[in-house]
Amino acid sequence: MKNLIAIIVVVLVALGLSSIYVVKEGERAILIQFGKVERDAQTGEAMVFEPGLHFKIPFIEQVKKLDARLQTLDGDPDRFVTSEKKDLIVDTYVMWRINDFSTFYLSTNGGNILQAEALLTRRINSGLRSEFGNRTISDIVSGERDELMREALLQGAKSASDLGIEVLDVRVMQINLPTEVSQSIYQRMRAERQAVATEHRSEGKEQAEFIRADVDARVTVMLADAKRQSRELRGEGDAEAARIYAEAYEKDAEFFAFIRSMEAYTNSFGKGNDMLVLDANSDFFRYLQDMMGEKQE
Repeated sequence: MKNLIAIIVVVLVALGLSSIYVVKEGERAILIQFGKVERDAQTGEAMVFEPGLHFKIPFIEQVKKLDARLQTLDGDPDRFVTSEKKDLIVDTYVMWRINDFSTFYLSTNGGNILQAEALLTRRINSGLRSEFGNRTISDIVSGERDELMREALLQGAKSASDLGIEVLDVRVMQINLPTEVSQSIYQRMRAERQAVATEHRSEGKEQAEFIRADVDARVTVMLADAKRQSRELRGEGDAEAARIYAEAYEKDAEFFAFIRSMEAYTNSFGKGNDMLVLDANSDFFRYLQDMMGEKQE
């Protein structure tokens, strides 16, 4: 009898424990009975249980807990084609959360997050392909990115509603050209820059030659003008010297002749090794003879 009572108590405790479940903060729970989501008898809507302590019928009702927090879908960059048939590699992310737990459970094979993200990625990318296909690269880069993301958000929200998902935001983080396209564009840009640089260098050399020729011409004119001025000044100096000599000669011709003779003697005999063959009665020795004659007297 005691053993029977103990068994009954254990069974009751097990049933009691199995009938209690806890929903954590950030989670929501739905009950599954015989493979179907339990619904409210009056409204017909699925019963969703908030965080806290709840009860269920043991072994008949099963609890499925779903994450109610905000989710971020950051997949791999994908290739999109613009209206001008140009490929772009686009990196996006999507912010979403579950807003219909029953629909989400049924449409994602029992609330499989990975399957939900795969389905959501395909639908978001489909909307993005449509938006990119209606725009050129210039439109996307120059200022229509915000409009593109708004349209993608609207299309994504509509397409994800049957998954029980609410799409809160769709963002284009980065847009790149494919590697092969980037290389060809870089090569073309490099060639264009090299052509511009060559043109600038040619123009610079031409201007340098023009400036050099202009400077050389100016220098030649300045040198010629300086030489002309120097010859004029030298002529004026010679004329002034001749005038002074003439004035001095007119004042005392004998003294002037004497001074000039002395200078000639100095220049002729100053080094000591000079030799002149002249007539002794030449005028060159006139003052020398006079001085020698005075000395003999």
